[in-house]
Amino acid sequence: MSEENNPTPASSLNGQGDEKATPTFAIRRIYLKDLSFETPMGIEGLSNASKAPNIEQELNVQTNTISETLYEVALLLTITAKLDDKAVFLIEVKQAGLFEISNMPKDNFGRLINAECPTILFPYAREAIDNTLNRGGFAPLNMPPINFDAVFAQAISSAQQKQQAESPADA
Repeated sequence: MSEENNPTPASSLNGQGDEKATPTFAIRRIYLKDLSFETPMGIEGLSNASKAPNIEQELNVQTNTISETLYEVALLLTITAKLDDKAVFLIEVKQAGLFEISNMPKDNFGRLINAECPTILFPYAREAIDNTLNRGGFAPLNMPPINFDAVFAQAISSAQQKQQAESPADA
């Protein structure tokens, strides 16, 4: 009798097509994957406070497909402080996260992986850098926010320009 009242399961009422059409984005885990800190000048770098060191920053994003819907995104930040071409400190942080992404249109997927995920990871990386510098005897770096959307757009533009330059000219 109950089968007559509800002859089809609720999942089939929604339809599989509807579920697949709904894009999904979720943070599964955020973690510090790697951290390296060096002070090559030792106490000399700590005691030379009369000059502000020159700060160099390198940024990179790595992605790794774990499963059909699970992706590891790692934000790599390398910060080097130099005083008269000598490294005062060098800190490398690899802040990573596991993100579940499914049913995402291809044109949105690249921006999500290369801009949105790093935007989520950046505050964690910045905190790890400041905490490590503090424990190393240095003042916090107070890194400004990074516009990963602009970085991604610039990378796309550079890749397109490179591709146009390398493609044979039509006669």
